[in-house]
Amino acid sequence: MAEVKVFYDQTGNTLTVWFGNPQDEHVCEETGDEVILMKDISGRVIGFEKLNFSRAKPEPLRIAFETLTV
Repeated sequence: MAEVKVFYDQTGNTLTVWFGNPQDEHVCEETGDEVILMKDISGRVIGFEKLNFSRAKPEPLRIAFETLTV
């Protein structure tokens, strides 16, 4: 079973999503769309952070995931 970790920092206005082990982070890469990709040593994306993420309503954050097999 895969595990996804989602963190919302209301003070910093960031949303961070990990679908790999955060301790495996080796390098970060900005995409230019206020999104930072976190990668492991082999270059595989293991998470991302959305900058300037704000929520108008203080209700639970609902997230849907879709898995793809290649």
